[in-house]
Amino acid sequence: MPTIIHGSSPLTSELPSASPHSLLPFLQSQPQNTLTRLYQRPSSCLSIFRLLGPLERQIIMNLLWLESAVPVSTMNAWVVRDHQRVYEDALETLGKLHIVPSSTVKLAVHPTFKSSLRQALTGGGTQGSFGIPAELDGKQQAPDVPKLDGYALERWETILHFMVSSGTGQESAQPAAGVTYLLKESGLMESRGGLLRITSAGFQFLLLTPHAQLWELLLHYLRLQEANNIDLVEVLSFLFMVSTMELGKEYSTENLSTSQTVVMDDLRHYGLLWQRKKNYPRFSPTRLATSLTSSAPPLPTSSGLTSGPKEGFIVLETNYRVYAYTDNALQTAVLNLFITPKYRFPNLVVGSITRESVKRAMSNGITADQIISYLITHAHPQMHKHNPLLPVTVQDQIRLWELERNRTKSQPGFLYTEFASQADYDYVLTYAKQLNVVLWENPTKRCFFAALEGHANIRGFIERKRAGA
Repeated sequence: MPTIIHGSSPLTSELPSASPHSLLPFLQSQPQNTLTRLYQRPSSCLSIFRLLGPLERQIIMNLLWLESAVPVSTMNAWVVRDHQRVYEDALETLGKLHIVPSSTVKLAVHPTFKSSLRQALTGGGTQGSFGIPAELDGKQQAPDVPKLDGYALERWETILHFMVSSGTGQESAQPAAGVTYLLKESGLMESRGGLLRITSAGFQFLLLTPHAQLWELLLHYLRLQEANNIDLVEVLSFLFMVSTMELGKEYSTENLSTSQTVVMDDLRHYGLLWQRKKNYPRFSPTRLATSLTSSAPPLPTSSGLTSGPKEGFIVLETNYRVYAYTDNALQTAVLNLFITPKYRFPNLVVGSITRESVKRAMSNGITADQIISYLITHAHPQMHKHNPLLPVTVQDQIRLWELERNRTKSQPGFLYTEFASQADYDYVLTYAKQLNVVLWENPTKRCFFAALEGHANIRGFIERKRAGA
């Protein structure tokens, strides 16, 4: 019978329109009953309406104030032929959200959504869907907007600094335990050597706009709550409620459910909400919260990556030298993930892209394409005079360093060898191929290498054959 050796096999590596809001696919994946419950709250309907595209919003407004359904043929008559497909895609989006249920006869807005959105637009109602403003006692005034902005910046940039510094080995302030747990569970960071380190997905996260970063983190938070069997209607309705609140005002916590109180405590760690102290009966939304469903920037001017210069700040030369015109500590930390710094001046960082710095970045899960994408995204206006934008030699060399590092990869498994006969070898190999676990074979030497997950089945197969013999 064959000899089985546990080890690793070397495998040759291979070469490596306005988008809908990232929350919409998540909402579309929810059951109709969940969305119907969510649509009972006017603030939720208004927030979702804001997140939709212009055409979806126009369709809703055309149907919102009608008391009866409109024939599909009548709606089709309003659409020019060249844009029929765009119109159908918009209807499909609304159908998946159960806002305008799909029909081949007549179209109408879902009655619950219609009633709640009408109320959101015209006012009225006593359910406190948009929050209950707190009555101030005269001794303590509501926090001013600059204080809220400073608090939001401090909390949000603590998260980003923690992610970036993990890839450079530098120490930084650590966010709350709930935040680090979410960063790990979302795949933005991973545990290596007992410490959390940024991943490739985490670096890609840093390339996003502040608004996209915020929703990316909140979507991971929603999925985590869903996995823990928390009522998503309570969580979503609270997020939508704070997104419609007024910046600089305090709101009462009296009408919040137990689940929403827990969410409120979590959102404080992300800088979306401010409280004088934990369990205080009032809270204030920050700009991060009030801009969730609007086009307003989520943060004011800042010293961090979240705002930074509106124009690019990086100059890359053909000799791999990098000049970064910034005094931004967070931007400098991101650069240090993949460059070797040489000099640091008050508004200028000079460094080089080297083989060692690129390999260090790749050991943190950062890819060559992500490095190149970052350099393109933040290229100085002077760089835009060149075509191509970045020197081709530098781009090619970064990719070659990646290929050099990824020429081979290891995969755990077992080597099956020393078969008694060719028939035994062919018999076991055929079974292993049926399991689709064969990674390498050598018919001449009568041996093959199989993935780890197939070993138990192959070993059992060999033992059954031996017992039968």
